[in-house]
Amino acid sequence: MVETVDEAVAETERILGSGADLVVIKAQVHAGGRGKAGFVKLVKSVDEGREAAEFMLTNRMCSPQTPPEGLPVSRLLVAAGVDIDSEYYLAVTLDRAHNTYTLIASSEGGVEIEKVAEETPEKILKEPLDPILGLQPWQARKMAFALGLEGKQVGQAVKTMMAVDKLRLEKDASLVEINPLVVTPASEDAPDGRVLAIDAKLNFDDNALFRQKTIAALADPLEEDPDEIRAQEFGLSYVALDGNIGCLVNGAGLAMSTMDIIKLHGGDPANFLDVGGSATVEAVTEAFRIILSDKKVEGVLVNIFGGIMQCDTIANAIVEAAHAVGGFDVPLVVRLEGTNVEAARDILRSKQNELPTMQTADDLTKAAKMVCAAVAV
Repeated sequence: MVETVDEAVAETERILGSGADLVVIKAQVHAGGRGKAGFVKLVKSVDEGREAAEFMLTNRMCSPQTPPEGLPVSRLLVAAGVDIDSEYYLAVTLDRAHNTYTLIASSEGGVEIEKVAEETPEKILKEPLDPILGLQPWQARKMAFALGLEGKQVGQAVKTMMAVDKLRLEKDASLVEINPLVVTPASEDAPDGRVLAIDAKLNFDDNALFRQKTIAALADPLEEDPDEIRAQEFGLSYVALDGNIGCLVNGAGLAMSTMDIIKLHGGDPANFLDVGGSATVEAVTEAFRIILSDKKVEGVLVNIFGGIMQCDTIANAIVEAAHAVGGFDVPLVVRLEGTNVEAARDILRSKQNELPTMQTADDLTKAAKMVCAAVAV
């Protein structure tokens, strides 16, 4: 792993000097489609390595899995090239439809597995795992034979599959993916070729990171949305979307319903933002800062059903946020219901002059229609 052009050049020189005739340089970003985007390069000389590293570290990578503006590349993986006879896909991941982890494999490795699943689903092989026992050796052998592996390839593949599931269990991974898993050409040392994992991707269960300290320490803030990181610091759940109506809601289910009803009435949500049941005035104020920092936001809908969260806390937070950010320049629709709702409505009525863009509603459907209409004007 390298972070500068000079480091990439030095590693390319070292690998070529050790006898390899091919070096692979790959951008390390949280998105797929690197090869087609030009961010996986095969180089045969130090000069080609320098050119590839300079390109990747000075350009944003754009692929179907990145935002339109692309992603910056700050790290590269430099590795020796491998001769490939055949490529396969292998993964263990959570199958929510069947409530189990599942071993997935395909003879169509090295390409976008989503495209394979869509166009030729019969080429995707699946083996559900026992929730207690995990992957069993007989299941791995069955999969190896189904892939068409032969001779000593079978034993090597079984060992790899068992290791993948062991890693999934020990590291609380929701996905362990090898793409491609390759078989090298036959050689004197390996008459049946060697089964090698030459690229991998792992996803981890966020809810288990408290017991995976070494995994959590690997997090790279440069690969995360800075607003999502800010939100986490205040105990907020925030995900940026592509719309223009900001949402501030308490409870994940209510937040999803709020986005749905905005879509139902012709709007487009700009975010998912759950302030939770015990957010402070400071946290809610920060939520407004995050929402309003999104230049796409043309209106904001606040939808609070007060249970643990008290409506008057939200009302005070709205006023505080207006002072903190210098007032709201976009339409603001507030729908409050539940604990201390009358006190909250009194607060908002008393501050209406300070919040000229604010409208209130006592019904979610009405609130959604109001914010959609305000944004459409």
